[in-house]
Amino acid sequence: MGKTTSVQPGTTNDAMRVNSFFAGIGGFDLAFEKHGFKTSFYCEKDDFCRSVLKRNWPTVANARDIQQLDAKEIPVADVWTAGFPCQDLSLARTPHGKRNGLKGSQSGLFYTFLDLLSVHKPSVVLLENVAGLLNSHNGADFNALISSLTKLGYGVAWRVLNARYFGAPQSRPRVFICAWLGSPANAVKALFEDEISVKPRNERRGFMVESKCPESGISVPQVSFCISATSGRHTGLDWARSYVTYPDAVRRLTPLECERLQGLPENWTLPDKDYVIPIRGIETSRYHAIGNAVCVPVVQWIAGRVSEVFEVPVDKAEGLNGPAVKRRLHDLAKTYLSSKCELKPRPADSNEVKWQSGGVAYKNWVATTSVSSSPVTPVSSQLINVIEKKKVHQRYFLSANAAQGIVRRVDRLGRHLFPPLDAVLRRVSISAPRLGEVSLDVQEDVRVNELVAL
Repeated sequence: MGKTTSVQPGTTNDAMRVNSFFAGIGGFDLAFEKHGFKTSFYCEKDDFCRSVLKRNWPTVANARDIQQLDAKEIPVADVWTAGFPCQDLSLARTPHGKRNGLKGSQSGLFYTFLDLLSVHKPSVVLLENVAGLLNSHNGADFNALISSLTKLGYGVAWRVLNARYFGAPQSRPRVFICAWLGSPANAVKALFEDEISVKPRNERRGFMVESKCPESGISVPQVSFCISATSGRHTGLDWARSYVTYPDAVRRLTPLECERLQGLPENWTLPDKDYVIPIRGIETSRYHAIGNAVCVPVVQWIAGRVSEVFEVPVDKAEGLNGPAVKRRLHDLAKTYLSSKCELKPRPADSNEVKWQSGGVAYKNWVATTSVSSSPVTPVSSQLINVIEKKKVHQRYFLSANAAQGIVRRVDRLGRHLFPPLDAVLRRVSISAPRLGEVSLDVQEDVRVNELVAL
């Protein structure tokens, strides 16, 4: 097909601009700025996160409430990003596995974002959420999301990417959705390489193989479990949390270590000087903000691809209809996703659909298949390299009561911990009072520790 260079934005001398919604602590923006983009607007409601943004981008406008935001207040930008709330989509955050999906009060804010998007229609939209979005309400939520974007004229690609293969040593699978106005080819190229990546094997092994620092005696697995908004406390999911093991003690990860795991600069999550520090300190807020953030190295990889695609002339085939669009989408799916990928008519908006980890959709057609969560050339990294080796405050260490509680839950549910961690936890827990004599439960013990001033 022929080419034209008349419609690609961002090719002038001016830097391409990014508007960030549900901005959190600016992970998207850090990543895009590394590829020459300029952050022009934020929308973030949380006071702590707003203060972090203010300290790091003091001159960028920051709207507080997306529900009160007028589309006229939003500046023009080439790229819009949004890590819209996942509380109603994630099984880790909902009781008994029940999820409200996109109808929930938090995740449902996506539709408010969509209303603003329909007015501006930027060239590129990049979304991030938990992988649970794909199967929320048996796929009906993701179907509604994809349908809403294609109806606005966007070509849409999605892919689950895991941070552990991008230089961040934590297993953090997240679904990234790239919508490119009028171009499924550009959307696909933002998330997929010319060569189809091979799916990693033996992923569980990284959680059990030991890395050790001979000087400090610290022992950790090669890969951390996913850090979350609740990484600052211990819960009933202790077998899916990473701890730092010493010969005779165990501690949780510090905020600095969590920042490193997310690819953030050290102490990035300190607030601006005018933020009023509560009596209990800011550690809980830091853990929460870091756990909710995007992993910067993953977004940086995508941002680099978006930047490269902006420099390529627009394909005239994107403006065609009918059989030409079907053939184009079929070729994209076979070339970039899987040779076995099949094209199907896009389901009705409310239909339940089995969505797989990658796909592409445009107009009335969609293709989805299982894809690798790793780039063709993964970037290796190890948890031991982000761990603080020097002395850290005692408040991060688990008490004998906490250790006993973890061991008890793990044994009751038949789970298996990282072997060095398991051995030390059992030794530490011996000194704890008997079950009926414990005056504080594990979470109360941690809350007491969090009252210690920084």
